[in-house]
Amino acid sequence: MRKTYVTAGVIALVTVVWLLSGQLGDSNADVRHPTVAELKEQNVAVVDDKARTRVRARHIRASTVTETVTVRGRTENKRTVLVRSELAGRVVARPIERGDRVAKGDLLCRLADDDRPVRVAEAGEALKQARIDYQGRLRLQSQGFQSESETAQARAMLASAQARLTTARLNVERTMIRAPFDGVVETTDVELGDYVQPGAACATIVDLDPMLLVGRVSERDVHRLRVGSMAEGMLPTGTPVRGPISFVGQQAEPTTRTYAIEITIPNADHSLRSGITARIDVPVATVLAHKVSPALLALDDAGGVGVRTTDTDGRVQFHTVEIVADDADGVWVTGLPEYTTLITVGQEFVTAGETVDVVLEDDDTALAPVGIAGEDGDESTARAAAELARGTTS
Repeated sequence: MRKTYVTAGVIALVTVVWLLSGQLGDSNADVRHPTVAELKEQNVAVVDDKARTRVRARHIRASTVTETVTVRGRTENKRTVLVRSELAGRVVARPIERGDRVAKGDLLCRLADDDRPVRVAEAGEALKQARIDYQGRLRLQSQGFQSESETAQARAMLASAQARLTTARLNVERTMIRAPFDGVVETTDVELGDYVQPGAACATIVDLDPMLLVGRVSERDVHRLRVGSMAEGMLPTGTPVRGPISFVGQQAEPTTRTYAIEITIPNADHSLRSGITARIDVPVATVLAHKVSPALLALDDAGGVGVRTTDTDGRVQFHTVEIVADDADGVWVTGLPEYTTLITVGQEFVTAGETVDVVLEDDDTALAPVGIAGEDGDESTARAAAELARGTTS
């Protein structure tokens, strides 16, 4: 029992001595921790001691360019009609083949007359009899020998005879199935000798003049388009087409939230086919913009598209930009000062706020960053960068 007390006392004494040694040490030591300002100065000194990153840059100036709304679309013929028979009968003539051009009223298919001409003659004779009967009743009525109701009955018989003759003549005419408008025969659906019922198809006619360019525009840009404004299209063959906007949709497609647009293109020579993909450019405004290489576009932390520039002191700045046009040589962007120094090589190794050594380049290397794969005239690179940027900012 006594040994336990002695052990506890020794432990307590050691603890007290250890606590006192810490207080004495703190009172004797003159330890001073650096302030935040001093730490910043030290960091600046360390940075200044390091070699600055060297970048290549050039002075650029804004130019006036036309801002366009660009969408992907396709050509589409204005009308497609499946011409059908209105009567039953045997096909005795089909003077058309697929691909033939036809004018409005041209014969497509002909059905056998059968007894239809006879019915026309019969209806004509019945009409003559009804007319004579009616005129006789009118004379009798004028002399007081005929009642008004009997005269009205004769007048109804005359009208019925006229209707039967008209129907008989129409049935003869309907044996001739004709083109409803100028166009091209896309399909033929009957052969000589076929027996068709009312509603059977004879041929498909497509109207290729004018041709339509159809596409869908985003809800961000639809308010900038106006019916009657001129638009341009570029086909895969490199053929440009041009025409006015004829329709801008008022209701968005539920899934994509885009609006339909149509551009009417003259096509009198039928050189344009339906279903060809096309790039549609609609000029909407004139703005000041800079041309840059698409390889210089970068993303900030928020996902915005921009480029890096330097100020007069060599500090790096990041400017968010918007692509307004593109061509084979680069992309046109807004969002930069009218005069600015654009970093063209090394921009991927520096960050905003960093001070760099700037080596200015001449105009010959304006759009040819060192270490970037591709050529200055790579139109596909410019197009891809433009589409990527538009998709990021939409």
